[in-house]
Amino acid sequence: MRNILPIVCIPGLLFSPRLYAEQLPALWRFGPVTVAQHSLQASVEEIAQSILDAAPERFALIGLSMGGYISFEILRRAAERVEKLALLDTSARPDSVEQTANRRIQMERARSVPISEIADALFPRLVDRSRWEDEGLRNVLRQMAAETGAEGFIRQQTAILSRPDSRPGLKEIRCPTLVVVGEGDELTPPELAAEIADGVERGRLVKVAACGHTCTLEQPQAVTAALVKWLED
Repeated sequence: MRNILPIVCIPGLLFSPRLYAEQLPALWRFGPVTVAQHSLQASVEEIAQSILDAAPERFALIGLSMGGYISFEILRRAAERVEKLALLDTSARPDSVEQTANRRIQMERARSVPISEIADALFPRLVDRSRWEDEGLRNVLRQMAAETGAEGFIRQQTAILSRPDSRPGLKEIRCPTLVVVGEGDELTPPELAAEIADGVERGRLVKVAACGHTCTLEQPQAVTAALVKWLED
């Protein structure tokens, strides 16, 4: 009989639990699954601590994009509680000057336009070019944006802006670590995923074809298979 391992999933910026909908049935076979709330605080430190306060004593951790930034903070605070780590379409680096400027523009827009407009504006950079005409996928992203809300989005962006550089801590990560990236990810491209996988002692990189930044939605079967293998190993 397989040992029970609780799993904590952290969504990305502007994303809700819907991000992991296709993976939940497979993950659930390994133990209870929680999708963390990450839109109520305005710093990665506060978000990470709130997740740790609610999490089981030991757990597997999955984070996509912003969820990865928070995962690094969780490891800085309580690495001994994380048995396995999966980082999806994320980066260990802080923002560039250009990225910071773009975030501030998005935050200002979110105060004056419907959140669906923010989702639509981000859509071409969130998904692989082959999915630009996929209205079903666009609608899922709009739903998640509505579930996050403008104020939640602004708090998330504020948290991301102040996050530290996580690269120096990569060598300290000891747990089995899966790093997944879409080959067409423009926001956190494959070379940033390789940087993480190469920096972690037990890191393994999986690249997903025909996939952008939202790998769990764009190629759910491939991502689920990679996560199941990671949990079984």
